Amino acid sequence: MKRGNWRSSGRDRHRHHNQSQWRSRLRSAHEEQEYSSDSASGDASSSSASSSAPELPGFYFDPEKNRYFRLLPGHNNCNPLTKEGLQKKEEEKKRSALLVEDDGPRKKAPRNGLNSALLLQKRHLGLLPPSSYSRLIHEVKVSGMQRQRLEVQSSNSTSPNTDNFHLIVADSACERVFTVNDVSHGGCKYGIMNFHGYRKGFLSVEMCDNLYFTNRKVNSVCWASVTHTDSHVLLCLVGISQTPGCVSLLPASLFSNFNPDQPGMLCSFKISTAWSCAWCLNPQADKTFSTGLSRRVIVTDAVTGRRATYLAGSDVLAQQFALRAPVLFNGCRSGEIFSIDLRQRDRGRSHSWKTSRFFQESAITSVQLLQDENYLLAADMLGKIKLWDIRIKRSVKQYEGHHNEYAYLPIHVNEPEGLLLAVGQDCYTRLWSLHDSRLLRTIPSPHPAGKDSIPNVVFSSQLGGSRGLPGLLMAVRHDLYHYSYNKDYQEGRTLEGQC
Repeated sequence: MKRGNWRSSGRDRHRHHNQSQWRSRLRSAHEEQEYSSDSASGDASSSSASSSAPELPGFYFDPEKNRYFRLLPGHNNCNPLTKEGLQKKEEEKKRSALLVEDDGPRKKAPRNGLNSALLLQKRHLGLLPPSSYSRLIHEVKVSGMQRQRLEVQSSNSTSPNTDNFHLIVADSACERVFTVNDVSHGGCKYGIMNFHGYRKGFLSVEMCDNLYFTNRKVNSVCWASVTHTDSHVLLCLVGISQTPGCVSLLPASLFSNFNPDQPGMLCSFKISTAWSCAWCLNPQADKTFSTGLSRRVIVTDAVTGRRATYLAGSDVLAQQFALRAPVLFNGCRSGEIFSIDLRQRDRGRSHSWKTSRFFQESAITSVQLLQDENYLLAADMLGKIKLWDIRIKRSVKQYEGHHNEYAYLPIHVNEPEGLLLAVGQDCYTRLWSLHDSRLLRTIPSPHPAGKDSIPNVVFSSQLGGSRGLPGLLMAVRHDLYHYSYNKDYQEGRTLEGQC
């Protein structure tokens, strides 16, 4: 008993010693603050104190006010000072600083010693093949893109757009961009943006007048080629109340200011809530589209309505068809990536119809095939972007820096320009070299980061058509921005044409 009491009293003395030491550190910090505020040389002493302020459990030291504040475990209306709030404040300060730096006239080169003049000189001397020259010149130009805000014009509306952009998807030639906006009173509206003025060196945007409204949420969108290339738009609509989900196939001619008499084929397919959709361009499965649902894939003939169902072990969040063969690639919530050959008959539970199958560590949010269809890019909810060799089912490259924790975020591949783009959950847009996975540029969002302000982007070297302007189109909240190449690109292209 005595030994036990002696040990207990020893622990008490140790605890009282720690508490007294903690109180003395806190008291000395307050005394240092009072002294620095009363003395004439308080500014210098406060800056040195902020850099060497001891970290106290449950307290936060503000270097600007030179004092400690108590941290609360959660948010309340009296004192909203929490770790999450402090982290958000630091991230916003960092974003503002990067935005000022990004708006500056000089940008950091993606590679040391790389510039337009040097590349052009190497091209003249025959030291660079045309493909390498084109890829490197695009790297230089994306590092120097300048941001400018665009006004969306509409002939029947003089008021600016106040509805936040939910999705923007460009057609195959980047002539038109299909937009989905969240309406404030619920539901969505959608239309098509057309580009003008690019022949004069600037970009202007015109929104079609006859916008379509729906009281449902749009999960996924892709362009469809029914009568001709990109003639229709395929939308996956979420069901509400007693109304089940559906997939709508709308002709693009509906979204025109000329109001054609015959809009073309318009139909709706009753399909329960779909996470993803894709259109097949292979002639062996003409006018066929797929939808990824919970634990299954449905492949539908858009003309006859005939369906084929494939059972999957998880929700199918991402899809893309190959071009050379009627093969569909799918990315699942479980991290599985598998392909379906539509020419095979067996669709049983044994999964023998899966022609290839490999895994990433988290839910797949996007899959993109390269022109060499032996390679596939996949992004997941851990922020991992990997390039897979389908033949050996192995990851051969990884693109670092992408940020994602739980959001459904796509990736964008521009193979002729050798670029990969992705917008992270932190609202930063990142560009990588597709060739060697180097991070070329990180673009901060013009708006403060938030769940409802993750940018949507479209990148093309020909925004607006075959003679369009190169650059990045960014939609964030209700604003639209164009990150354009500088004038050196036009001069470089002219010099290249004179070679």
